[in-house]
Parts: sequence; C-alpha cells; structure tokens
Amino acid sequence: MKKHQLLLGFIFVLHFVSFSQNNKGEEIPNIVFMLADDLGYGELGSYGQEKIKTPFLDQLSKEGMRFTNFYAGNSLCSPSRAVLMTGISSGKSSIRGNIGFHPEREQFDRVSIKPKETTLAEMLKPAGYETIYFGKWHLDDPYHLETWAANRGFDYAVQGQWKRLNGNLHIDSDYDWINGLDEAIKYDYKKYSCMDEFRTTQAIDYFEKRDDDKPFFLFMSYRIPHGHEVDIRNKTMYNKTDWPEIERLHAARITLLDEQVGRLMRYLEVTGRLDNTLIVFTSDNGGQKENGHDEQFFKSNGEYRGAKRDLYEGGIKVPLFVIWKGKIKQGTTNNHVGAFQDIMPTLAEVAKINTPSTSDGISFLPTLCNNTIQNTHDYLYWELHLNKMDKNGNDKGFRQAVRQGKWKAVRYGLKSETELYDLSKDETESINLSSKFPKKLRELEKLFKNSSNYNENFKYGGNTKF
Repeated sequence: MKKHQLLLGFIFVLHFVSFSQNNKGEEIPNIVFMLADDLGYGELGSYGQEKIKTPFLDQLSKEGMRFTNFYAGNSLCSPSRAVLMTGISSGKSSIRGNIGFHPEREQFDRVSIKPKETTLAEMLKPAGYETIYFGKWHLDDPYHLETWAANRGFDYAVQGQWKRLNGNLHIDSDYDWINGLDEAIKYDYKKYSCMDEFRTTQAIDYFEKRDDDKPFFLFMSYRIPHGHEVDIRNKTMYNKTDWPEIERLHAARITLLDEQVGRLMRYLEVTGRLDNTLIVFTSDNGGQKENGHDEQFFKSNGEYRGAKRDLYEGGIKVPLFVIWKGKIKQGTTNNHVGAFQDIMPTLAEVAKINTPSTSDGISFLPTLCNNTIQNTHDYLYWELHLNKMDKNGNDKGFRQAVRQGKWKAVRYGLKSETELYDLSKDETESINLSSKFPKKLRELEKLFKNSSNYNENFKYGGNTKF
C-alpha cells in the first residue's frame, strides 16, 4: 500500500512539473491581466491624452509593446467580456448584448456564458496555474451561482454584482462576494477613494497570505471609468473651475485607476512576483458618454468616431499593452490588427498548452516576441444587440461591423443601408464609399450574413416586437 501511495505521489509531482514548466524546462510565467471598464482609446497619456494624468500606466506601456490597432470583443461590457473570456468572436458568442431574451421566462434579462464555452481560467487551471479574480464579472445569470466566476474555473473569485432580489437570494451591489456567496465584504465609501482601491486592497491582502508554490493567473477587472462609478472620495483632484463637475470626476476616476494599478504592480514587484510575469492591460470597449459625460471633452476615444455601444472605431478600438521582461522588447509600438478573441490563444501559447477548440482567435505571441511569422485574420466581425427600435420601426439596436484589411463596413439596423470606409485613408470613418465600391460592399455584406450563428437569446436582431 505504501509503495502504491508513493508511486501515486511521484506521478502527481511529475504531472505538476510538466504543467509548471515548458518543454525546455523553463518555468511558465505568472500572468496578470488588467481590464479597465469603458476606458477610451485616447484616455491615457501614452495614447495621446493631454489633460488627464496617468503617469504609471504611461510608464508601464513603455516597458513592453503598445498596440495601436487592437479591438475589443464588442462595444458593450457583457458581450465584449464574453469574447475575451472564451475566445469566441461576437457572431458566435452566447452573449451579444447586456441583456437577452429568455424564452422560458418570456422576459429580457442577463445571459451567461454557456458551460461548453471554456473560460481563460478553465484553460489555465489544468496547466498548473492558481486562478484568481477580482472585480466585475458580468458574464453570469445572477440567480444561478454556477455561472459566477467562482464556478467558471477561478480558484479564488471576488466579484461585484448588481443588486438583485429573488426569493431568499438577496445580492447587494454594495458588497463584493467571495467564492460565490460564501462570504461578503461591504464596500466602505468613507474608507476607500474608489471601488478599485477597495479591490486592490483585497488583492494585496490575498497575496500576503498566499503560498507561492505555483504560477498564478490574476485577473483584475476594474470598475473605472464606468459611468456608475461616480461616488469617489477625492472630488477635488482636478480643481478646474472651467471644467464641468462630471468631467472633473471623470478625470479623477481615471487618475485613481492609474494609482491603483501602480500600487498593485509595485507590491508585486517588491515581493518578487514580477520576475517572470506576463502583464496585459486593456479596456473592455470604447469610452462612455453616460450620466452627462461628454466623450469629446477629453477626446476620450481620440480622433475616432463613436463611443461605447457604437461599432465605429471609437466604440471598439482600445488601448492594449503587454509587458514580459526579457521576452518582449521594451518601448515598442505595433500596428498589428487583433481583437479580444486572440487573447485566449496567446495565453495558451505562453503557457505551452493547447487552445480550446471553441476559440476562433489567433495567437499574437509571435508579434510580441518579434517573430516575423504571424498569422492574421482574414477579417474581424462584430455584432451588438441593444434590443430597441427607433420611431420608424428600424431596428437600429442591432448593429454589425466587419473589418477586412483596409475596408470597414458598418450597419445599424436590418433596414439600414450599409456604410463602407477605407481606414487606410479615413480612420475617422467620415467618408462613406458604399456607392463607389459596390462590389466590395456586397462582399462585406455577405460576411455579415455568414459570420453570425443562431442564438436563442439574441435571435430577433435586437427587435423586441415578437
């Protein structure tokens, strides 16, 4: 019996070592993934911002590779995060809007990613990673705990939740919920400058108690600068008398995010946890224009047209920079065209494991490592369901866009004409070329049709009239 137990123990050790090391015997890196909420392409100094101060993030972007042509999975929180977390593009994703229609309930509500869709955590956990999550999840049906982050591959998950009341299940948005409903911590508005300080403190506390016996995958899902994050303590950070109050608060939130990212990174650096660590920073979609905030005040999305919920460049193009000391050349800028579905295969290649078969992304690790052989997408496709119609009955809540090379096609509503833009000459999408290039227009419209799979929760093209 003892020999049998020793043999099993030896096999387990070999199994763990095989996952923790690559085929050259090198340790697989830690991974820190940081996702801002509604941070526009132009809201960091490293991406052209001149008024809002983001010194740490600007410096961090110089320590690796900064991308200028990278796209979110969609232009709204839930559908974009679904693409990121599963590697499945929006036309095939189970989530294509913040809410979808539930036939069994005969109502619109939140839709979760499906069990068959492998998450980043479910992919990395068998490779030997400890998987850790803090922040906004937004990929669940709040009434079903099996859809929460703690049950989708994360060993330790602290997530926020919108306020819900369903029978005896009371989920308060003032609390962060630990590993489902095992434990809750209330957010103290008087103690913390913002929700992200609250969650950064929790992350640091977790690492203070953690035994560093295996690599970690840390996903920090920040709240800033989402329009709902308005109750911050430091409201005089930007004491500009000629700025509207909503704009002063917006700028302060972004600078507070910068401070919290810096705080976390400095802690991990001092404790030696960044020695072999891949760091990724990006945003879930374009900058928002909510609660009276004017996205043009700070040029939140740069020179690009549109904002959050738009499929023009301003709604889907996002900042992205990746740092990996000794692997990625510092201070580089790259115009590689990629999107959120590419994150999963990239992390899989970093971890030396196979990408789940459900993913339709392409690893851009060759680009990160200055390899000249980089596979690319023939085209990128997005669709968004906002579940609304205009007064003329045109379903402009159903939006589609496709980018193929220099060409970009956009359509708002099934009854609308498709717009066509040449991004090589017109990045602001101001000159509609649909009448001049009808052949190319038809080609891209065919991609609209062929890129979208049937989805029972989003099968009406956003049309709420059944």
